[in-house]
Amino acid sequence: MSEDDDTSIAADLAVIGFGKGAKTLAATLGRKGKRVVMIEQSAQMYGGTCINIGCVPTKSLVYQAEQLSERNPAAYRRAVENELALTAKLRADNFAMLDGIESVSVLTGRAELVDPHTVKVTLVDGGGTVVVSAEHLVVSTGSEPRIPDVPGLADSGVMVTSTDLLATPELPRRLVVLGGGYVGLEFAAMYAAYGSEVTVLERHSEILGQEDDDVAACARDLLRENGVTVVTDAEVRDVGTDGDAPATVTYQRHGALESVYADVILAAAGRRPVTDGLGLDAAGIDLTDAGAVAVDDHLRTSQPHVFAMGDVNGGPQFTYVSLDDYRIVLDQLAGSGTRSTTDRRAVPYTLFMTPPLARVGLTERDARAAGRRVRVAALPVASMATVPRARIVDEARGMMKVVVDADDDVILGAALLSYDSHEVINVVSLAMRHGITATQLRDEIYTHPSMTEAFNQLLGALA
Repeated sequence: MSEDDDTSIAADLAVIGFGKGAKTLAATLGRKGKRVVMIEQSAQMYGGTCINIGCVPTKSLVYQAEQLSERNPAAYRRAVENELALTAKLRADNFAMLDGIESVSVLTGRAELVDPHTVKVTLVDGGGTVVVSAEHLVVSTGSEPRIPDVPGLADSGVMVTSTDLLATPELPRRLVVLGGGYVGLEFAAMYAAYGSEVTVLERHSEILGQEDDDVAACARDLLRENGVTVVTDAEVRDVGTDGDAPATVTYQRHGALESVYADVILAAAGRRPVTDGLGLDAAGIDLTDAGAVAVDDHLRTSQPHVFAMGDVNGGPQFTYVSLDDYRIVLDQLAGSGTRSTTDRRAVPYTLFMTPPLARVGLTERDARAAGRRVRVAALPVASMATVPRARIVDEARGMMKVVVDADDDVILGAALLSYDSHEVINVVSLAMRHGITATQLRDEIYTHPSMTEAFNQLLGALA
């Protein structure tokens, strides 16, 4: 059922937000015959952040940029059209997935908790209200971009979020990115690939400060090669107008004021959990100091029958972590109740620049700071004769690095800045989770030619 004509619904489970973990939980319990109500405030967000304004559209644009023979606004416009068509199809597929389950209702409207078991849903387009009473509730409202408090930014007329930019068919001539984190750098690399003049303003002394210095430096060199100007130690002061561009971004660097022209300014200063207007106070649901819904190791809130999944609970902001949240909550509702967030180990992540940077585990810096005796191998991809795959695809830039415990040969972490690293990192993560040693991974048999066989040479270089 797509819209329920009743003014009230009694349900086993009410879910607020159509994200990865939430929709999977709703579908799983719905197929088991449970009465489930999925509440999503916008028909443009069926399926959640990933397929609509996150992973899928951004990676679509990255992939299409990598296939370009020439960079120009027309190519970008075609890429955006393709990306929007893809997300529209996935959105429809996700709606149909739940709508086709007899015991599941999808309500499109704004949800507000009025007590610990009751949600008032104000339907879109003046459709009235529906009151949902449920035995269990899940809050899965995700996160939203954090807008920096910079004078003149909000009123500049050219500030956008990542969501806005993905739906903009006109390629910015000059794009200024505020923030050198994962979102900022991914968009910077992507738009430079289409031909924008991109400047990243990062307030810290280096981008990717959580990475080892050699990895961060390699990433910065690659961004520069790809046409991105990275300015570090840049404290943005204000946004105004002065010159031949719609906006001028003024920043202080090393005691001096400097400026850069912008046709579009991307606010990429992180994301914050979406909790405003949900009525969490009325339901007795606590928040953390950072504004996330407070949860225990089983993702239960301060109301034990209410769970929080995905970005809104303050955990790692990854779709695959949201999917693991689903496994934990499902285990609470229909399993042994033993699975928890403490079971997570060696969770990888990837920055989809070209080539991508994939990471898992400890950096060398953090391992040494923790007092571990380590062996380290770090090799430029171009020097690895046993990895012809990189040359076959004409992408031999980047580096690979692995950190190993010197006492027991356990892999502590890896940074792969190379072609296909977003795939290869999963091999390292699997090895770390299941106690496969560096020597065992080194001596495995891998397909050829593949990027995975880099482990034969990389782990052989441990020192």
